[in-house]
Amino acid sequence: MSAISTSTVARDRLPGLDGLRALAIVLVLAYHLFPGLAPGGFIGVDVFFVVSGYLITALLVAEHRARGRIALGSFWARRARRLLPALIVVVGLSSAVAALIGGDILVGIGWQLAGVLTFSSNWWSIAQGASYLDQTSPDLFRHAWSLAVEEQFYLVWPLVIILTLLLPPRWLRVAVPLALAVGSAVAMAVLAGDPGMDPAPASVAYLSTLTHGFGLLLGAGVALGMEPLRERASAPRTAGWLADLGALLAASGLIALAWVLSIDAAVTYRGGLVAATLLTAVVIVCLAHPAGRTARWADARLARWVGERSYGLYLWHWPVLMLLGAALPQIDRVGDQSWLLGLAALAISVVLAALSYRFIEQPVRHRRPQRALRGELGWGRARRVALGVGVTAALVGLIAGGAIAVVRAPAQSQAEAFIAAGQAALAAPRPEVPLRVPLSERGPDDASAGQLATGDQIIAIGDSVMLAAAPQLQARFPGIAIDAAVSRQMRQAPEIVQSLAGAGLLRPVMIIGLGTNGSIDPATLHEVRALLGPDRHLVLVSAQAPREWIPSVNAHLVAFADDYRDVVIADWYSAIAPQLRLLARDQVHPGSAGGSVYAGAIEIALQQLAELPETINYDENPELLRPQ
Repeated sequence: MSAISTSTVARDRLPGLDGLRALAIVLVLAYHLFPGLAPGGFIGVDVFFVVSGYLITALLVAEHRARGRIALGSFWARRARRLLPALIVVVGLSSAVAALIGGDILVGIGWQLAGVLTFSSNWWSIAQGASYLDQTSPDLFRHAWSLAVEEQFYLVWPLVIILTLLLPPRWLRVAVPLALAVGSAVAMAVLAGDPGMDPAPASVAYLSTLTHGFGLLLGAGVALGMEPLRERASAPRTAGWLADLGALLAASGLIALAWVLSIDAAVTYRGGLVAATLLTAVVIVCLAHPAGRTARWADARLARWVGERSYGLYLWHWPVLMLLGAALPQIDRVGDQSWLLGLAALAISVVLAALSYRFIEQPVRHRRPQRALRGELGWGRARRVALGVGVTAALVGLIAGGAIAVVRAPAQSQAEAFIAAGQAALAAPRPEVPLRVPLSERGPDDASAGQLATGDQIIAIGDSVMLAAAPQLQARFPGIAIDAAVSRQMRQAPEIVQSLAGAGLLRPVMIIGLGTNGSIDPATLHEVRALLGPDRHLVLVSAQAPREWIPSVNAHLVAFADDYRDVVIADWYSAIAPQLRLLARDQVHPGSAGGSVYAGAIEIALQQLAELPETINYDENPELLRPQ
């Protein structure tokens, strides 16, 4: 993240912030690189937001107090020197490597580059309909949305500060950003809706500056209330140990939130992210206590080293992870191999961030290249010319890397192509398959014991995985009815089943494949079973995707099937796990060969149903109840 580094001037160094940045980047890295380790680690971004709002506002207020004005041009120039050099290098090199790899990693690279270089990635993502919660193609610069939010804040907030400082009562100055923060948080809660049912509004709420700007505004309010760069002679009113206790409890609260929150849970958008920003504000206030010791602990050597390089770590870790995944598609991104991928991405990112900090960020920030070219560092002419040529060549190479990536980018990802083929198969007219029994007259005996259910006896509802496998399902089970859609979740199943029942379209066998896009509630499965009634069989398809909720989803499906005689599992997960190469590069959607495996798993489940022993009707056979 782009939270401004503390000044080299001692009086401008705010205590403990590097340690807080270190905590934030560790949470983000754990969330992105090691699936399941910190399901709510995305709150690290909100920690960065509060730190940035606090520090930027403190520096602006200090400048206004010292000079009577705020030099906007100088402020924005400092921001540009701090953010742009490292960002341009990351974008150029990552694009060039992506161009060499080719394939899905280049999908949408054009609009991604436009968003990154104009600090509007969040709005571009919203306009393109790209979901932060669930995506079928990897976005190389998906993480740049937060840089865009910060930079938009840096552009507008100094103007607001100038007007705010004209307000004479201090409490009113503090109230302005706090009122805006409350409005932003309320807007997120209202707009997000229920992410489990429809992730699109929640994604917009998460990416929008207007609804996710409350952390920056809260940090600004804290800075206006404390004015941390003002020298004070009076002794603090609270004991230092209380501040230390508050900082430790608040930091522990942040870690707990990173453990319990989930990106697709409604509570995240209706209080979870706000709680993270409030806890961060508490940590900052406690760190600023002059008698406390927590700030010294937070500024320990390792924490300070990580915090100072947190911007580079944030910039590099996501493209490195995406590029490794694209270059090594055979690596399982769910099991133990995902940790190996994460460790490799972490090691590479640490090295690149350290190099960036040493040779790009610090020199440019302190204007050493400009000073060298002007002859202020005593460099000879040849050395200055070499520097100028080297910088120019590097810029040209970075621009060329981005241009090549745009030219080589495919129109759609492999997963999108597989899904489109499935949609075409469902839309295409198919030969009529005569129905053995009219739908309205079907009962349990229409799927006879010992005989495999035929396509005209089966109706299937599913998500984009079933949609991609639709051609193979139609070929394996002629006459099968398929109702599948992108991003569908199990929570929608009762409504779909009820609609089909109302239209008289239910068949003796129902297949449900809805575990890919989110966690499931066992109560939903029981509701679906009740809607189907005792006269229909149910096949539940296990889920395969590089998502942290998949193990839980499959465990719930197996437990549910164990409770019912006529419910079986089509074990898609186990069938495809040894041959992930048959999936698209997202390791979710099957192509033709993978679709055949999908259909085969369902056929095995149908065979299990066919081999179930017939039930005994004791009302019709009372003699079976008599002792022998």
